[in-house]
Amino acid sequence: MLHALISFRKYQDVHCREDMDNSGFSNDNYNSGASDDDMVDISGATLDFSDDVPPIERDHFGAVTSSGGVTNGHAKLMDLLDEAVPGVGTYEDFNTIDWVREKSKDRDRHREIVNRSKQSTWALLHSVNDAFSGWLLMLCIGLLSGALAGLIDISSHWMTDLKEGVCLDGFWFNHEHCCWKSNETTFHERDKCPQWMSWAQLMVGTSEGASAYIVNYLMYVSWALLFSFLAVSLVRAFAPYACGSGIPEIKTILSGFIIRGYLGKWTLMVKTITLVLAVSSGLSLGKEGPLVHVACCCANILCHLFTKYRRNEAKKREVLSAAAAVGVSVAFGAPIGGVLFSLEEVSYYFPLKTLWRSFFAALVAAFTLRSINPFGNSRLVLFYVEFHAPWHLLELGPFVLLGVFGGIWGALFIRANIAWCRRRKTTRLGRYPVVEVVAVTLVTAVLAFPNEYTRMSGAELISELFNDCGLLDSSKLCDYANLDGVSNITKSSNELPDRPAGEGLYSALWQLSLALVFKIVLTVFTFGMKVPSGLFIPSMAVGAIAGRLLGVAMEQLAYYHHDWQLFKGWCSQGADCITPGLYAMVGATACLGGVTRMTVSLVVIMFELTGGLEYIVPLMAATMTSKWVADALGREGIYEAHIRLNGYPFLEAKEEFEHKTLAMDVMRPRAGGGRRGDPPLVTLTQEGMRLEEVEGLVGGTQFSGFPVVVSHESQRLVGFVLRRDLLISIDNARKHQEGVVSASEVVFSDPAPPQEVNGPPALKLRSILDLSPFTVTDHTPMEIVVDIFRKLGLRQCLVTHNGRLLGIITKKDILKHMAQMANRDPDSILFN
Repeated sequence: MLHALISFRKYQDVHCREDMDNSGFSNDNYNSGASDDDMVDISGATLDFSDDVPPIERDHFGAVTSSGGVTNGHAKLMDLLDEAVPGVGTYEDFNTIDWVREKSKDRDRHREIVNRSKQSTWALLHSVNDAFSGWLLMLCIGLLSGALAGLIDISSHWMTDLKEGVCLDGFWFNHEHCCWKSNETTFHERDKCPQWMSWAQLMVGTSEGASAYIVNYLMYVSWALLFSFLAVSLVRAFAPYACGSGIPEIKTILSGFIIRGYLGKWTLMVKTITLVLAVSSGLSLGKEGPLVHVACCCANILCHLFTKYRRNEAKKREVLSAAAAVGVSVAFGAPIGGVLFSLEEVSYYFPLKTLWRSFFAALVAAFTLRSINPFGNSRLVLFYVEFHAPWHLLELGPFVLLGVFGGIWGALFIRANIAWCRRRKTTRLGRYPVVEVVAVTLVTAVLAFPNEYTRMSGAELISELFNDCGLLDSSKLCDYANLDGVSNITKSSNELPDRPAGEGLYSALWQLSLALVFKIVLTVFTFGMKVPSGLFIPSMAVGAIAGRLLGVAMEQLAYYHHDWQLFKGWCSQGADCITPGLYAMVGATACLGGVTRMTVSLVVIMFELTGGLEYIVPLMAATMTSKWVADALGREGIYEAHIRLNGYPFLEAKEEFEHKTLAMDVMRPRAGGGRRGDPPLVTLTQEGMRLEEVEGLVGGTQFSGFPVVVSHESQRLVGFVLRRDLLISIDNARKHQEGVVSASEVVFSDPAPPQEVNGPPALKLRSILDLSPFTVTDHTPMEIVVDIFRKLGLRQCLVTHNGRLLGIITKKDILKHMAQMANRDPDSILFN
């Protein structure tokens, strides 16, 4: 049945995508004034395109933006970028690459290198260099990303401590490093040493009393405001793309979309600096998500050193997929989890070769970060923990309960955050990003300082909550009542049995309850502001707090009621039955899973954090419960929701198309007269049109491409030509081809028709014509069309009836149709 419905005229060249429906974003797309490093995706960035080529602004039915024309036949596919006409076959900003064309181009390049390697020794060496260039690139990405991650960790740790005081031995030491060599620290106050001075000690000479508290309070708030103001100012002035997490845009870019400058050198520099400032300001955000963006910026910049990746957008995206794995590897010290994260969460095209290279790059990055040792504990993350006590089967109940909490919180957070971000985009609030950031920072700092668990950084808080109390712990969370014989029982193992809670623990529980409310509320307003902001740490902090509270409650219940049937047989009095830190870890996993909808990669990341295989089952139970509950309340994760909010052209593979509509119901213009506002279908003929007619037609429309037919009467489809290639070719012909005038005939046929006697020479444009546009019949079910767009990465396809052209379906049309069927606003889709 599929053969009766779909016409695969040729398979090799079917990828095009439509440009965005907002002229405000189409500025100077042909001008080569932008640096090559500032463009996320452009093959010929240094080419000088003509200034009179107008930008492509809209994505109407006849329009497909520049993914490059297709040459006649497979053998000439590579000629587009090698021929004399500059710009033909390259891509514009806010457009999508032609996946099939890029892969075919790479196969042709590889075939040519292999054939030449048999002719000379130099060609053989070139072939070997080409084969190993990918591994060399992965090595460079791992080294650079690991080094930057270490720099960010060290800098943010130091600047976070700077809000509370300064080291007299050297202002560049953070609090922990300052007191390392001190011989005057005590067991219970090991973080206090004469070398570290609080701001109150420096200004008023004392660290006690109301005046000291007020001075420390004001200095804390002042430093936080300064850091956040510098962060948002740098982002606004130098790199607007450096704000946010970056993962939604990375997902969209990996699907083939082009956003110039998003992975450029300025974005990398500004994001690295402002990420340190934003984390140090104390805002409810993390650096783990933005580290993925930083790693992808490193990969994009380094790709320019290798011709194979610089000139091929599909190959470049394979590198970016590996870079996403590197970002998670250095963020959590989890190389395997990073590879699975890239595969599960962000990558669109992930061949087996990319899997191997991602693993290698993640390994190099983790090794580099380990060599730098940013936290001084030989670990890659601040909250690495290692549990020893086993868990019992009956504890799966509380673990599942944490999964339910994580799913509910994740779904509610996504709705609240998207509502706030939409309000920011549609109201005057979005015009004042500096005021918003400073205001949120002020509220955060004022509320955070009185509570020690909100005053500390997110990573330190998670480390505190994950901690398994031992004999050497002086934390309030480990303030249990001392019992006779405890020291004799635990001297050799540093493990303590379940004991009644002390006053310090009760005080800490109240502070954690307030911190939970604080994190839940402020994270909604913080994520999405115009500063680098990750969501991993705040989500994990919320879950870790909830998990620690539940863990302590279970621990006290087991101590006071060990004779209950629930605890009999596995938890006797004086035994170490419950590990509150394990509950915190399970809660952190559940909440992060509820927000991002990650599953396998999340479990592996958390497993790598703990280093224990025995806790995989609790993590899996909480993760799956969290995902099921969150999916029941809303199908989208936070990244998919932000992709939809920004109108990016992303066809989510997880979203099923369940409606019984046909291609004729979605194509433009509609069958039977069309919809109101639909312009008529504009076509070119393969012969008979003069150059002035073609220029008038192109100049009088905003379409990004034009179907070429045999004649206007027959409407028999010949091929498809892109507006950008057409304009560049015409302009080049007028400048360099002798005799081409407005009366010249434009010819797409081969062989060309006989030339008129004494007439001007014809302009032959067969080489830029796509002779194999993807076509479907008007009665093809949309279910099949959507599946084809997903599997092949199409941007547009033409609709025919008995071989006659009827209309066109673009990716944006499909996204709008799906939004309309789901009772969402179809006009929210801005790009294609």
